[in-house]
Amino acid sequence: MHALCNLAKTYAPLIGRILIAFLFLQSGYDKVLNYGKTVTLMTQKGMPMAEVLIIPTIIILLGGGLMILLGWYARWAALALIVFVIPATLYFHSYWTYAPAQQLNQFHHFVKNFAIVGALFYIMGMGSGPLSLKKESELQ
Repeated sequence: MHALCNLAKTYAPLIGRILIAFLFLQSGYDKVLNYGKTVTLMTQKGMPMAEVLIIPTIIILLGGGLMILLGWYARWAALALIVFVIPATLYFHSYWTYAPAQQLNQFHHFVKNFAIVGALFYIMGMGSGPLSLKKESELQ
């Protein structure tokens, strides 16, 4: 068990960063690939200035995802993504405003996003781990 825990200390933060970064990188890439469709969706949801806000959205998703993946200023990237994910979740997955047939699906997205915020808080608190470009042993 001791050897397994030592392996986990070394590799688990990297695996976790890869998995959570994939989520944000994929989402950012999808927004670039489906730019017009995403702007339309944001507009239909009542988002003001969707044509403008899509740009920082893509930058935060791709930049933050890449920074977490590489472990380069991962704490700052996690903070930026937390600041992004919480209002986006409240705005786009406010399950209580959906028709009853869609509420359960939106509730699952809502809860999933807050679990993701929990993982981002973990990165903020613990840093990027030993296999990263910038080892963060203390808060900066």
